Formats: sequence, C-alpha cells, structure tokens
Amino acid sequence: MSQKKGRLENRVAIVTGASRGIGRAIAIIFAREGARVVVNYRRQEGKAEEVVKIIKKAGGRAFAFKADVSNRTAVYKMVESTIKEFGGVDILLNNAGLGASDASLLELKDEDFDAMFNTNVKGILICTQAVASHMIKNRYGKVVNISSVAGLGTSALPGNLLYAGTKGAVNVISKRIALELGPHGIYVNAIAPGLIRTDMAFGRLSPSERKRKIKSFNENTMLNRVGEPEDVANVALFLASDESNFITAQVISVDGGRMNFITHSS
Repeated sequence: MSQKKGRLENRVAIVTGASRGIGRAIAIIFAREGARVVVNYRRQEGKAEEVVKIIKKAGGRAFAFKADVSNRTAVYKMVESTIKEFGGVDILLNNAGLGASDASLLELKDEDFDAMFNTNVKGILICTQAVASHMIKNRYGKVVNISSVAGLGTSALPGNLLYAGTKGAVNVISKRIALELGPHGIYVNAIAPGLIRTDMAFGRLSPSERKRKIKSFNENTMLNRVGEPEDVANVALFLASDESNFITAQVISVDGGRMNFITHSS
C-alpha cells in the first residue's frame, strides 16, 4: 500500500515570525503535511532552531533564516536562499507582527506607529513583493496573511488602537493584492484570529492578570474558551493547500465566535 501524501507535498513555504506562537504551529503543521519550510525569525534564533529540529526529527526539511520583514534587502535574501535551497516558493505565510503598544491616542509616539506599521503592514507588502515575480512565473502561489479580529471591530481593549488599525489595513490590502495577483494563479487570503494562547497575548501578564483576561474572553466568546495556535494553523493549512482553490480575497475569523464588537457597521 502506498503511503498517503501530505496536503502540501512538494510545496515550499516561507513562514515569517515562525520561532514561536502561531507561526511556530504553522511551520510544524506545514512540514508535517509535506512542505519544505523556511522558519523566519528576527531575534529568537534559538527558538527558530528548535522548530527546525522538531521538523527534521519528524523527517521533514527546513532551515531557519533571520530577517526583519520590514527590511527589503533581508527579505529578498531570504527568498533567494529559499529558491536556491528548495527550488522555489509556493506558499508565503505572513505571520510576523507586533502586538498592542499599551498606549492611548494621546500617548502614542511616532516611534510606536512606525514600528507597528513597518512590521504589520509594510512587512507583508515587502514579503509578498519578494515572492510575487517567482509565483507569477510559475502561475501558482498561496499567500496567507495573519490579521486579527481587532481589525474587524473588536478592538475594545485599552492600548489596541495602532494594532487594530494595522490589522484593518492587512484585511484591505489582502483583498487588493488578491485582485492584482488572481489572474496569475495566485491566491491571497487573511486569517483573523481572536485571543490565542501565545506569548504575545499573555507573556507580559501576571498570573492573576492572565486569569482575568481568560475569564473575560471566555465570557465574550461563544465557545467559552481562548484559542490555541493549532486552531489557527489548521485554517492556514487549508488555505495553503489545493483544497481552497476557489477561495481568494477572504478574511476568515478564527475566534471561537467573538461577541464583543464595538460596532457591526461596515
């Protein structure tokens, strides 16, 4: 009996911000389904190498690459290295991002805006530009952008202004890039997670603050729980696979049924 092929067999994927959290889960599940994976990181080299080790131990192929996604030179070098090592790029998973700045409107500084915009928005544009010509040449590509339900109007948390704004931009540019690249056989979608159990969401909280946050989100989520990185990774896998070949320009919420929207107006 022949061994069942993975859903991403023979595909090559770049996963940005893959050293921890959602990116880590996505890199591992992509490799498990047959993809050769580039584990991008900016600072967490040790954690990125741990992800590579996990993938290789399971029989997969991967390597880690340090690149700030807002640095065009570094990103293009990453793509060049990917093509040299693995022969191409089929999937781009734009996960790298910065979280809430904890500042209100009147407290925000230019450096706060610049840092978050450069990573959360400019980074997606640069990474997509870097792979687009290769994907156009092959008339195939899957681009998946990690956004947030904050960009859909759930940004009621204090200090969430810039984060929500940049994620709203991600939702719009995902649709616009899909429009431009669709005729070339390239699919572009976004995933909007709710609260996911990651370092970004909980890393700076005390045990009591963590408990209060989980309780609040449980009460405002239909499934009465926070999400796990694998909940997002499973949707990313679907969008990166051929099972989603008539889906593009969509923003898919993975939030357990969030109910605390500021407004539902569009």
